[in-house]
Amino acid sequence: MSTANSSVGASAGRSGAPPVAVIAGPTASGKSDLAVRLALALGERGQAAVVINADSAQVYADLAILSARPNQAEMRGVPHRVYGAWDGAVACSAADWAQAATAEIDRAHRDGAIPILVGGTGLYLRTLLDGIAPVPAIDPAVRSAVRALTVAEAHAALTREDPARAARLNPADTTRITRALEVVRSTGLSLDEWQRHREGGIADRIALHPAVLLPDRAWLYQRCDLRFDAMLEHGAIAEVEALLARGLDTALPVMRAIGVPEIAAYLAGESSLDAARRLGAQATRNYVKRQLTWLRHQCPPDWPRLAYEQYATDIPFASLLLD
Repeated sequence: MSTANSSVGASAGRSGAPPVAVIAGPTASGKSDLAVRLALALGERGQAAVVINADSAQVYADLAILSARPNQAEMRGVPHRVYGAWDGAVACSAADWAQAATAEIDRAHRDGAIPILVGGTGLYLRTLLDGIAPVPAIDPAVRSAVRALTVAEAHAALTREDPARAARLNPADTTRITRALEVVRSTGLSLDEWQRHREGGIADRIALHPAVLLPDRAWLYQRCDLRFDAMLEHGAIAEVEALLARGLDTALPVMRAIGVPEIAAYLAGESSLDAARRLGAQATRNYVKRQLTWLRHQCPPDWPRLAYEQYATDIPFASLLLD
């Protein structure tokens, strides 16, 4: 395998440490297929492999179609772990996922298999490799007060109370602004201060073999549009109907997944199917844009970046990671 040994935010594991492959890339870039091809290539060399999900939507059992979770045919007999492992009624945090992924990585190593992490959720990878800040539970009164604010009010408050963090955030990023404000008000320390003392990362005990997929953006956007169309044709509407029938809290991640709000609006008679198709595809492209930005700027410079032509066939990619 290759010797590109860096974590998302820290240096690589020891020489001779057990290997972990990482295939990171945006939605619709072909990560899942590539992970299976790598596992099969390893199998041809007598080395077992296991694919482990690192996608925040594919963890939910309720989102098989809208998350493009690999089906049995696409898995091609390769073991897949942490796919559909969470019921949509329970939010899966980055720490929850990292705990499950670590257990599967350790299990694979005990069984003599190479774990292949595949996904595009940067926070998941960062938490697994670098650990998580040990932020205490947020005071419920603080949480209620912060969440009662508009995003503009919360951003203004964060600018006063944690100006460094506020300056780095998009003023419309409700989730990150709310989290940062809750932390500083509940603990008296900024999120940056907590993150300087991460715990639980595995980067220092593994040999990391990463690859970052960065295909052409125009090609990728076209793939997103075609894939969302295919989802609508092959069960996404029924999937959202079943999800809505559960009466889950609309704030849960599964209810905010790309495609769910757009299709829910169509089912409620608030928009047309064409509008749901257009808005769902646009939401996917917006997400891809954010993923590409994260992958380009947050992954270490020595993680190999691959254009589509470099991983479209088995031989070049297998050679990069296996030789």
